[in-house]
Amino acid sequence: MTSAVTPTLENASWGRRILALVVDWFACLAVVEGLVAVGVLGSNPNGLGTLGLFVLESALFTATTGGSFGKLVTRVRVVDHRDPSRPVSLLRALLRSVLVALLVPPLLTFDGRGVHDLAAGTRTVTI
Repeated sequence: MTSAVTPTLENASWGRRILALVVDWFACLAVVEGLVAVGVLGSNPNGLGTLGLFVLESALFTATTGGSFGKLVTRVRVVDHRDPSRPVSLLRALLRSVLVALLVPPLLTFDGRGVHDLAAGTRTVTI
């Protein structure tokens, strides 16, 4: 009889997390600026359109694929802290994304997790 081996998940480095955030931001900025250019959106004052798209993209991708576009590209995933085999719910992913958009919570850490991960009951790992 063989047992399934669960791989050890390591917390993602801050460098990878920041790179994922930069990829997400530029992707959202490109989409919003493209929508402005073709006239779908009137303007992008103060980047609020980009910020809104970032929150939505990050929450939806995290709930459906385990990570935002930037996280997928940089091979980082968001998992449930207590049971990494369970997907993160849309509500918890949205809470996490809103906190990331506030900028300060991701910078504060405890046990290798940001405040946004603590509040959402998640953890960011490298795959």
